[in-house]
Amino acid sequence: MERTAQLTARPTTYGVAYDPPVTTTSLHARAARVLEANWTGGSTVPSRNLYPHQWSWDSAFIAIGLRHVSPLRAQTELETLFAGQWADGRVPHIVFNPSVPLDAYFPSPDFWRSSTAGRPAGAPRTVQTSGIVQPPVHALAAWLVHRADPALSRTRGFLARMYPRLAAWHRYLLHRRDLGGAGLACVVHPWEQGMDNSPCWDAPLARITPAPARSFRRADLDHGAAEDRPTDLDYGRYVRLAADYRDGGYRDGPGGEHGAGGAEFAVEDPAFNALLITSEHALARIAEELGAAGSARRARAERLTEALVARLWDAEAGMFLCRDLRGGDALVPERGVCGLIPLLLPDLPHDIAAALVRTLRGPHFSLGDRTRLVPSYDLLGEAFDPHRYWRGPAWFNTNWLLERGLRAHGETAAADALRTALLRLADATDFAEYVDPYTGEPCGASGFGWTAALALDLCHRPPAPHERQKLNKSPQNDVSAADTGTFDRSDRGGDRG
Repeated sequence: MERTAQLTARPTTYGVAYDPPVTTTSLHARAARVLEANWTGGSTVPSRNLYPHQWSWDSAFIAIGLRHVSPLRAQTELETLFAGQWADGRVPHIVFNPSVPLDAYFPSPDFWRSSTAGRPAGAPRTVQTSGIVQPPVHALAAWLVHRADPALSRTRGFLARMYPRLAAWHRYLLHRRDLGGAGLACVVHPWEQGMDNSPCWDAPLARITPAPARSFRRADLDHGAAEDRPTDLDYGRYVRLAADYRDGGYRDGPGGEHGAGGAEFAVEDPAFNALLITSEHALARIAEELGAAGSARRARAERLTEALVARLWDAEAGMFLCRDLRGGDALVPERGVCGLIPLLLPDLPHDIAAALVRTLRGPHFSLGDRTRLVPSYDLLGEAFDPHRYWRGPAWFNTNWLLERGLRAHGETAAADALRTALLRLADATDFAEYVDPYTGEPCGASGFGWTAALALDLCHRPPAPHERQKLNKSPQNDVSAADTGTFDRSDRGGDRG
């Protein structure tokens, strides 16, 4: 059946399949085995087949989970990623494993040509990387990894070595990527935002002339169904944007024919900036741990929060929207999960946080009603597809972020319910990459790195008393007290990033 026919044939009312029977094998142990299977010796791949290299924000999420089973390996995960950092401060979105054949993934190292095309921007010569970035979750991850075993971290000088690298990374984003001049970081490619195929990018991408289909071969279709992946037309546009950026020497800032300042795609994204702000708060804590003052970073985080509200908040939509700098400097009228992620921010005005919670529960995302995990895109949007990559499916990392946000703003019952749904679906789907938001049907790769890692993290966060009773339905329940391990109450404050 054609994809269009499949979608139009879907019933208008959906059964919700979020209460699978519990298994007899510990969720904690199986999640740890996934991370072990995906470990390469210095880092963790998201998926052995589909994503065989090291991805930037994946590794940050993976380190957050790894800290519960091996703080040393979690530290190594971040250190390996930052070994690929460029001299201008950027952290590339892929660090390539030289032992993986070139045709195993596209775009491969010979497309990016980082050591040559990236030389003016300070790309490393001994490590092959991409030339674009991904969301800056890394300072939050580094802080949480440190808190897992402070003695080990101090002995190894982990934070002392990571802090200058993290500071350079943030400096790059705050200065070289402030293309709108209002203080917010800008993405110059959909892959940088992490939610690659979101309908939020459709209007900005429509201006891009795609690369000819014959000029590249998509390795992703060897491992995933074409109807669940980006279309060839969109992929051609991704390739064109990346090639133009590369051919311009990966230049950023105002001016330049191909540099980011003159790029055809330039978007201020709420999730990207919310994660930058969250990591600024984490950097303040890291600075204080190292004996420096964190007040300047906290003040910067507060200013960025104000800029985020001023630039990207849309009261009518009840959420944050993307701003298309090349499309008349206008907000993009699409509701993606990226517009909900700022719920993470501790300094978000109360009325805006309350509006975000209402939007989460309302008809566009239907959390706690028709869905138990938050979909990646508006349920009522014309482009909604419950299976196609980032155009509707629910992802575990965005829901993990929203669980933290709900908890930070006092929505404890909603956070507990979301935590339970995340654990049950991670269990039922063998740690799927993403799921159908209505049925919980697994999509994409199984044994996915950040799904396993974030399930581990949630296992180690004790549920509220009423949730503990609900979860402990059998002595072999995956998230019983026996699986959660000990919990340092002094770490709870640190866990809020």
